[in-house]
Amino acid sequence: MTHSPADIRDLLDRHGLEPRRAFGQNFVVDPNTVRRIARLSQVGPGDSVVEIGPGLGSLTLALAETGASVTAIEIDRNIVPVLREVVADKAVRVIEADAAELDWPEVLAGSDEWTLVANLPYNVATPLVLDLLREVPSIKSMLVMVQREAGERLAAGAGDSAVGIPSMVVAYHATAKVVGRVPAAVFHPKPRVESVLVRLDRHAVDPVDLPFRTVEPLIRAGYSQRRKMLRRSLAGLVDAAAFEAAGVDPTARAETLDLAAWARLATAGTARSRSRP
Repeated sequence: MTHSPADIRDLLDRHGLEPRRAFGQNFVVDPNTVRRIARLSQVGPGDSVVEIGPGLGSLTLALAETGASVTAIEIDRNIVPVLREVVADKAVRVIEADAAELDWPEVLAGSDEWTLVANLPYNVATPLVLDLLREVPSIKSMLVMVQREAGERLAAGAGDSAVGIPSMVVAYHATAKVVGRVPAAVFHPKPRVESVLVRLDRHAVDPVDLPFRTVEPLIRAGYSQRRKMLRRSLAGLVDAAAFEAAGVDPTARAETLDLAAWARLATAGTARSRSRP
């Protein structure tokens, strides 16, 4: 069983709790929604799942119903005892911690492959997802519920209006797709923004033959002045010969380039700098 709206109200009332804005707490109160999220996560018996921000356990219960083993990371010390009560008879491990400061290798040591499923606070969603992609390779896939604009940026590709630096970081590490929308009515309290579900699957093989730190300076320079042509925004980093060698139009703008094009520019620019006396 997962929580109904009455269950959430009862848990809050019995324990004298209120959703805390500081932690971006908007609890999902619709059983159909959390089961849908669990289904889209594609986890089942034998899988290891880490959930960030479980709150009162609505999604946690739905994930446990799949037969997966769940590790739930909750920052709010007032909610942790309630969560432990809710999942007491389930295959759920509850850890009180800030996900942004967690020792991830220690927490995830029990399995080589993890799926992350989370209803992420809107103010931390993007940096947290990007940090996990960069630093926690044992998380092989993610299904995250985030603010619509943030989700669209994570999943955007070249030419999309939402594409930006986060999109390119994601593209280096994973494929990403918006797989659903979540109405405000399923939350308590109701947020003032739209939410989407984004699925990210880590690449088995790096999509380009360069470390991201080599490509990133160009991407950041290009998007810092995204309305300018690349020959202007990348002045001092990429010269005319490097544009030609990379097959990139110097009059194009940053949002038109995919990751492969950025990598070609980085390679050409590095080769040019090495060839100079």
